[in-house]
Amino acid sequence: MHMDSFDKLYLDQLKDAYNAEKQLVKAIPKMVKSATSPELRTALEDHLEVTRRHVERLEEIFQDMGKPASGKTCKGMSGIIEEGQEILQEDGDPVVIDAGIIAAAQRVEHYEIAAYGTLRTYANQLGLKDHAQLLQTTLDEEGNTDKLLTRIAESRVNRDAEVR
Repeated sequence: MHMDSFDKLYLDQLKDAYNAEKQLVKAIPKMVKSATSPELRTALEDHLEVTRRHVERLEEIFQDMGKPASGKTCKGMSGIIEEGQEILQEDGDPVVIDAGIIAAAQRVEHYEIAAYGTLRTYANQLGLKDHAQLLQTTLDEEGNTDKLLTRIAESRVNRDAEVR
């Protein structure tokens, strides 16, 4: 893509976010399978459904733009997922692994918070108020997931992992 307009930059960033979400739809079930904390497992399962809605929202934006819903490989998310997979392959205390899963999941959330904050700002700048609202909804959901993961970590998982 020839990056010669703000519109093209916006589209490029949408494609990146779309691919990131598609990667997560495949990666989250592996995290669910490895998690032993029932609360963490539930949070991850719930977020998988939320992630699918993120994909749908992005598809709605692409449709509104008259563009095909397609992604470009999001190398940032690929790297974050790859790092997260390392903890899933470790042998060790399941509670410690759960703490590592939370750390990996929060890296994902922080990356997405940055991406969706930027996209929302771009949509506002371009006068795309409907897009901005959809992106803000996703941004809010990503922030809520990050806060939930923090609560799970601080209320039980990290403390349990520390005493092992």
